[in-house]
Amino acid sequence: MSLTRHPGEHLLDRLGMPARGAAPTGSEARFPDGGSWRTELPSCEGPEVLAAALEEIDRLEVPIHRISQGSGIWMLTDAEITEMVKACEERDIELCLFVGPRGTWDIGAGVKASSGGSGPRARGRDQLAQCAEEAERAVALGVRCLLVADEGVLWTLHRLRAAGVLPADVTFKVSALVGPVNPAAYAVWEKLGGDSINVPSDLTIGQIAELRAQSGAPMDFYVEAPDDLGGFVRLYDAAELIRCGAPIYLKFGLRNTPGVYPVGRHLRDLAVNAMRERVHRGRLTLDILERLGADEGMSPLGSRLPGTLNRFPADGDLR
Repeated sequence: MSLTRHPGEHLLDRLGMPARGAAPTGSEARFPDGGSWRTELPSCEGPEVLAAALEEIDRLEVPIHRISQGSGIWMLTDAEITEMVKACEERDIELCLFVGPRGTWDIGAGVKASSGGSGPRARGRDQLAQCAEEAERAVALGVRCLLVADEGVLWTLHRLRAAGVLPADVTFKVSALVGPVNPAAYAVWEKLGGDSINVPSDLTIGQIAELRAQSGAPMDFYVEAPDDLGGFVRLYDAAELIRCGAPIYLKFGLRNTPGVYPVGRHLRDLAVNAMRERVHRGRLTLDILERLGADEGMSPLGSRLPGTLNRFPADGDLR
């Protein structure tokens, strides 16, 4: 993809300012459908929030490929998951639920340390097993995308998928909470089973290009990041993110809103209103892409699979 123009350059040219520097090399990689970018709405915490999201998607005409949740599968009843699966299937939108539990909510004292301890990873064998239990439950209810924040959990779930215990069309999305920041790490997450990998939103366009040169795994990127992930607002970078990061999911997050994980009825209004604004942020991003002539190349709605990726061997006898 090439931009029709860079924002504001025609105006600076008239003032005789020096030309902008050379841009990083663009990506030739694509999704298997031929698209270079898709869209995602994060933090969709339950059926009520999903209903608000779908209403705003229709009102603002925002095309969405994936809707993801962050509180965790264990914070939803079977009936709630089934309702969300059905609503997304009717719109041909992929639903992604977070596998839990996670170390940040555990009893380990390390999470209270300034370093954060083990962070969102699964602590001990029991939490690893609980994450596998959550994955099995969600998949049985029709979920086909799972959000993972631990490399051991990812490898375990990928092995189960490779062995046919989990369906072959289940995909694993690596959380922004553990996103890689260098090319070697990005490639490792792909080899462990990641089907799309969220990278931190403070990476430069040049660094994005470096990660892409190392791996063809789809990338997830907050064009606006929530405060606990830095609060970066990069709507004007969306075109270059697509050009250098393709295949990429543009995620419409939201700065300046309190965290809601784990969500509940006590936070319902906040979660619903924040989701409505995330859709609005998506509209703003898409409008910028259109004005710059960079809105072509989006995957067809309903596309979800990542294509053939590079994995570590997952052989081994399963009982």
